Amino acid sequence: MLENLKLLTQYKSWANEITFLSVKSLPQGEAIKERKTRFKNIVHTLNHVYVIDSIFKAHLEGKSHNYNERNTQDHPPLEELWQMQRAIDEWYINYASNISETAAREMINFNFVDGEKGAMSRAEMILHVVNHGTYHRGFVSDMMYQIPVIPPSNDLSVFLKDRNK
Repeated sequence: MLENLKLLTQYKSWANEITFLSVKSLPQGEAIKERKTRFKNIVHTLNHVYVIDSIFKAHLEGKSHNYNERNTQDHPPLEELWQMQRAIDEWYINYASNISETAAREMINFNFVDGEKGAMSRAEMILHVVNHGTYHRGFVSDMMYQIPVIPPSNDLSVFLKDRNK
């Protein structure tokens, strides 16, 4: 399990990097152009991923967070968001690299932003943020196709292939 947690956090970081680099190369204004999607544009969708990563980081640290929704009203500029995402991705890689088997299985009680109670193991939280990011990068890819721009292939299998070169 521990090796998979390490692998998945490394994958998440890699997938975020190639996604952000691709979004940064879009024609002027496309990343923040309003589209018919849950979070209105590409950058705000990526911001949502960062917010959820931050919320679960706080849960893992046993700290509170300042979020009362799953996204913020506005989003930071793309480059600033990228720097924030890189830092939190590095945090997750380090966390997964140093967690013990016992700690990974430990159940953490928390409150969702809507006030509902939740409980997940530390490993499940890490798996959640990896899976959640993958889910929303799919939305980003769909919006990129609407431009039209071909998004990067950021599947786990591509990461594994590229990592082993």
